[in-house]
Amino acid sequence: MDVVEAIRDRASTRAFLDQPVSRETIEQVLETARWAPSGVNTQPWQVHVVTGVKKQQIGDDIVQARKAGQEPNPDYKYYADKFPEPYRSRQKACGYALYNALGITREDHERRTEQWFKNYYGFGAPVELFVFIDSALEKGSWVDMGMFIQNVMLAARGCGLETCPQAAMSEYPDIVRGVLDIPSSLHLICGIAMGYGDKSHPVNGYRTEREKVDDFTQWHE
Repeated sequence: MDVVEAIRDRASTRAFLDQPVSRETIEQVLETARWAPSGVNTQPWQVHVVTGVKKQQIGDDIVQARKAGQEPNPDYKYYADKFPEPYRSRQKACGYALYNALGITREDHERRTEQWFKNYYGFGAPVELFVFIDSALEKGSWVDMGMFIQNVMLAARGCGLETCPQAAMSEYPDIVRGVLDIPSSLHLICGIAMGYGDKSHPVNGYRTEREKVDDFTQWHE
């Protein structure tokens, strides 16, 4: 697949086929992604590939925590407390596009909750990649992690797979670490749901807008 096509056509996939992904294919994705750049070649990424029973257990445990009223305790703060414009408008448009594609109204709290809980099961993807970073590292290494995560998603497309990067998976890092027996010195950045996308599902039919180049670029000579 052409790299420009892989970038332009990538989208967060929220419905997957009930089709397993071989270990060899997952290894091929990671083999490609590992060539991401990093400051002084630190290569800070640490990946845990989760499938089957462990994947189901993580989803069940997080949903149980949610239903019990347990507050999320992420290792880092992903979103601002309040988005100023134009970010607030983009956030609202994104949410509207998602729920509109699913035919879920703003007032239908039950279906909205049901859809949100699907996050914790990777939207039915057979594979969830949990991406961790050593807590001793600084913000520069987090920039490196972003480049690695993008590499994972593009490499997946090259293997015929689709992905969804999930900040939601980092809401309860202690649960994830507990199930996978991971030390607290590793901070959970996100999950990446990965599998064969269900192209017929309406949730995969919508696309969010992107700003034009002239709207975010200034030229200096």
